[in-house]
Amino acid sequence: MLFVLFWLVGFSNAVNLTDGLDGLVSGLSSIAFAAFGVIAIVQNQFEVALFCFAVVGGMLGFLLFNKNPAKIFMGDTGSLALGGALAAVSILLKQEWLLLLIGIVFVVETASVILQVSYFKLTHGKRLFRMTPIHHHFELGGWNEWRVVLTFWGVGLLAAVAAILMVQL
Repeated sequence: MLFVLFWLVGFSNAVNLTDGLDGLVSGLSSIAFAAFGVIAIVQNQFEVALFCFAVVGGMLGFLLFNKNPAKIFMGDTGSLALGGALAAVSILLKQEWLLLLIGIVFVVETASVILQVSYFKLTHGKRLFRMTPIHHHFELGGWNEWRVVLTFWGVGLLAAVAAILMVQL
């Protein structure tokens, strides 16, 4: 029970921390839910697959208005719900640890915040990154918003494909 609570709260917050650039979370969550949808089909859990693909459809429709420059923003309500739903799907499929791979961008974004805050406190004001979550570090380093988003989507897609291949083998 404690693990489930930790997993739900942790991934809700991880997705929320990632929601800082136009289209970043909507694209990444589409990729993650699509991956879990495929895994659900492999496991013959068609109800979970239907839910996953419904979320993908909703996110792709939302992405039309959320891409840079965004006309609509997701906000905390959407990102927290998506993170909780991702964690719940991983639990339903008994693939909790696979979420660490499928959601690697969410994990790295959260780790960057934890590292930044810890380093800042330990060094009395020095920073490890220009800014966190890490997508802002890349922006301040000269990457434009599209480059950051497309790169992170690419990482998410590679991780999702790797996770699906792991389940298939």
